[in-house]
Amino acid sequence: MKDKILTKYSDCPIKRSKSIIGSRWKPIIIYALRNRKMRFGQLHAIIGDVSAKVFAQCLKELEAEEIILRETYTDTQAHVEYSLTSKGEGLVPIIVSLLQWEWNNYEVRPV
Repeated sequence: MKDKILTKYSDCPIKRSKSIIGSRWKPIIIYALRNRKMRFGQLHAIIGDVSAKVFAQCLKELEAEEIILRETYTDTQAHVEYSLTSKGEGLVPIIVSLLQWEWNNYEVRPV
């Protein structure tokens, strides 16, 4: 990896990364999909307190950035499943590191 000197912090790659996964719900969606595919309703139920409209928008944005994959099945009962792409799987250790940092530095609060 080549080191680059930033002329302005506004050119920092963190800015782009934050625009991709920096919403309140996107890291939680990625973390929830870390082990398996899920249907919209399953995933929404696991995520919890987010409106269906906001949740659907987050999924669309993550799909556009190729973080998640949306697969449509038209067998006996048509449905859609979401899963992580390889790019999305690369974010899981980063999210786990953030969780570990939280657990190490802050008292666990009841949900």
